Amino acid sequence: MSHAAGDARRVLDRCDELATVTSIAHGLERVHLSPEHARVNVMAAAWMAEAGLRTWQDQAGNQWGRLEGREPGLPALVLGSHLDTVTDAGRYDGMLGVVSAIEVARRLAPKAAELPFALEVVAFSDEEGTRFSTALMGSFAVAGNWHQDWWDRADRHGTTVREAAKNFGLDPERVHEAARTPEELVGYLELHIEQGPYLEAADRPLGVVTSIAGARRFTGKVVGEARHAGGTPYARRKDALVGASEIVLAVERLAVELHGIATVGRLQAYPGGVNVVPGLVEFSLDVRAEHDEDRDALVDRIAQYGRDFCAGRGLGFELVEAHNAAGVYCDADLMDSVVAGIAATGDAEPLRIWSRAGHDAMAIAAITPVAMIFVRCEDGISHAPGEMVRLEDVAAGLDAFEAMVLDLARRRS
Repeated sequence: MSHAAGDARRVLDRCDELATVTSIAHGLERVHLSPEHARVNVMAAAWMAEAGLRTWQDQAGNQWGRLEGREPGLPALVLGSHLDTVTDAGRYDGMLGVVSAIEVARRLAPKAAELPFALEVVAFSDEEGTRFSTALMGSFAVAGNWHQDWWDRADRHGTTVREAAKNFGLDPERVHEAARTPEELVGYLELHIEQGPYLEAADRPLGVVTSIAGARRFTGKVVGEARHAGGTPYARRKDALVGASEIVLAVERLAVELHGIATVGRLQAYPGGVNVVPGLVEFSLDVRAEHDEDRDALVDRIAQYGRDFCAGRGLGFELVEAHNAAGVYCDADLMDSVVAGIAATGDAEPLRIWSRAGHDAMAIAAITPVAMIFVRCEDGISHAPGEMVRLEDVAAGLDAFEAMVLDLARRRS
């Protein structure tokens, strides 16, 4: 096995090891400020220390490591991704980026004294937002954009963010200490699986991310009237589930029409009896587009349709925003280094892709330039157990990631 393949095998083995840390018996789930989160932070810290990095955990639960450059205290180039997951997740979303960043730092440790910047690795704590329905908590804290109302958000068991933080060993009054300043940083580079089919369709192992779609998430309600399923004539029904179903169909139709992406991932009818007309339906809505103005126009069309359709059937309609992350364009200079890194692996004209998925880079862009490299994933599957990457693609990703850092170092020197 070649040197690069051996490094890639170590990365994949570590992803497998991380995947054993889960809160559910069958499948992978690891959420913010959980015992499982604490365990993988310890694992990542050990790997960082083994690679020669000084390690610490910040007051938002993010795990960090640092290599000094040619002199102590230089601004840092940060490499990283996240270690939290969705429910029933795959084993590479986020994790591949963190472990690859550690591996690149290990490779560069002998050359660190030549770098014109420090090198830091971060494992963010809450990119997915699975537990508290607010994504990017860890990276927003690092960007100095922590929202005080997040402390009162509760998970499905009623535990608030504040309570979970204390149980985790953090001090909520010190969360501001996680914030970094632009003066401390050179930039942020993130390696991530594509979570889509475009690299595979083009038969490319790696791609350059040009921008990251801004996402808005909502909780919605359709309110009707619960009545006996047998005894209530159709003319007198106010069936919330029929109304919600029509809205779900309209969400897809409008998204295609307006060239956006909109998804209803959760739909729950109440009271839930087989012989009861549903009186209430709660649903989720996730809306994205390449440009924020197109995304917002799609949101407006969906909301207007929901109001109009429900009014026509005597139903109530409600849509409340739970998350809003602006789209981000990757930095042109850092993208040049990404292109140079991929070119070093043999692809002189890498495929350029806008990311339909959100990433921690979106939050970090508030304080430093960001760029990303995508690694091909099989059939574009992600957020599911079928998530898969190839050993040779990971090896190419590591070589490109290392070459990016060295290219940026040459530019900075």
